[in-house]
Amino acid sequence: MKRCNDVCCVCVGGEMFRSALGKTLGFVGYTIQYGCVAHCAFEYIGEFVACSGPSMEPTITSHDVVFSERLSRHLCRIENGDIVIAKSPFDPHMNICKRVIGLEGDKVCTSGPSDVFKTHQYVPKGHVWLEGDNLRNSTDSRSYGPVPYALIRGRVCLKVRRGTSPDPSHIHFNL
Repeated sequence: MKRCNDVCCVCVGGEMFRSALGKTLGFVGYTIQYGCVAHCAFEYIGEFVACSGPSMEPTITSHDVVFSERLSRHLCRIENGDIVIAKSPFDPHMNICKRVIGLEGDKVCTSGPSDVFKTHQYVPKGHVWLEGDNLRNSTDSRSYGPVPYALIRGRVCLKVRRGTSPDPSHIHFNL
């Protein structure tokens, strides 16, 4: 059997292949690790969400970006008055941004602002009552009823206004 002491194409090609394969696998490994960290951060800590539509005006306007933290949801710390991001009861691919008006067991007014006769309902166990701040231009629990707590994605705790604003302060905390 003859030893290959000389540099030959087969030996150099094999080393180059192993080196390239090692670098590629290393890159893939780091990508998977960082992807898992990013996924866990967005799933369990929070995420930035771009809002659209008039339902939360004047608190949140179209094109505002908010940070929705997820820890409150996991610790069952959602309270009346909190603004939350939730999955739409009609379209699971769409998120909604609404204010919590009632928690399970609370009695809430279910009629619209212009209704002459006011009706009330109790929020069932495991549900919340969500309404937009712009009551005249919001599709919310008055239309689709109580929302299961499991559809809440997070609580809004920071607003960053994207567009131009007469307000010189562009970052708002604790909505």
